[in-house]
Amino acid sequence: MKNIRRILFILMASIAMPVFAGSQTGLVTNINVRDDGLHWFTLSGDRGVMPACTRERFTYWMIKDENSTYGKSQFSMLLAAYMAQKTVTIIGTDSCTRWGDGEDIKVVQFR
Repeated sequence: MKNIRRILFILMASIAMPVFAGSQTGLVTNINVRDDGLHWFTLSGDRGVMPACTRERFTYWMIKDENSTYGKSQFSMLLAAYMAQKTVTIIGTDSCTRWGDGEDIKVVQFR
């Protein structure tokens, strides 16, 4: 019984995401990289719910740490989706740590 509870707890904790985190599904329409390493992009389609830090009007997404393994993976997935014109789903973190009004991405999914 303890093992079942532990497994359920781990499962629920791993799929939990912030209540107000943004998400969006669409085609990658714009990818930008600045000389200081800042990476951001936009998708086609409705952005939907956005966290307060985006001031509910800035629709671009930010790669939080472009130098990390996960940041490089996110960027390569976005670039591949852009080149192949494949739909992606982005799930945000409900925070704007990399840039003050662009939501950091948590998950990139190919569709």
